[in-house]
Amino acid sequence: MRIAETNWMQVEEYLRHDDRCVLPIGSTEQHAYLSLCVDLILSERVSADAAQPLGVPVFPVVPYGITPYFADFPGTVSLRVGTYIALIEDILESLRQSGFRRVLVVNGHGGNNPAQGFISEWMGRRRDMRVRFHNWWNAPKTWAHVQRIDPAASHASWMENFPWTRLPGVKMPTGAKPVVDYAKLQMANPAQVRELVGDGNYHGLYERPDHEVLALWETAVQETRSLIEGGW
Repeated sequence: MRIAETNWMQVEEYLRHDDRCVLPIGSTEQHAYLSLCVDLILSERVSADAAQPLGVPVFPVVPYGITPYFADFPGTVSLRVGTYIALIEDILESLRQSGFRRVLVVNGHGGNNPAQGFISEWMGRRRDMRVRFHNWWNAPKTWAHVQRIDPAASHASWMENFPWTRLPGVKMPTGAKPVVDYAKLQMANPAQVRELVGDGNYHGLYERPDHEVLALWETAVQETRSLIEGGW
């Protein structure tokens, strides 16, 4: 259930018998011809789809992340690492204050990974808390499914092209984009990143048939749900 669809009294009642919740985190950044909000759309949706049959609350997605390398693409919003870590800490402290003790953080953006190290440190201070950090798109079963469909998959390629990340009236290019030079990309400033990646797709097809991406989505939902359900 989405927290947006509950009131505080319902949450208090829920906490009498369960202490799990889900916190999706994403980013607002360029995704070629797809929505700038791909990362937050997907992390929130996979969280909600996974948690819904379990009745576990899903908090609103954190819409901004760490993405300085895309700063030269208009519409991208990046937080400083220190700002982002402070934000995550404040959210976790608030969840703990409410009574949640098991939190699944569902991450939709690779640049947010510094939060994973911080969370481990934070649990050293808050030993009553159990927090999992889940990169939904490259979790073992989901990534294996991507590889079975098409190993040429990357940022802003077909693997992020779902019915809910497309934009009305925007036509996808045909064919596959060649692989960008990752060695140069790692050392590039924002202007050089834009020059290297062009439209924003790192490599691969821009789209694949819906039956393929929807099957991939179901794998991601099931894998995320399994983390909410067990092993705490």
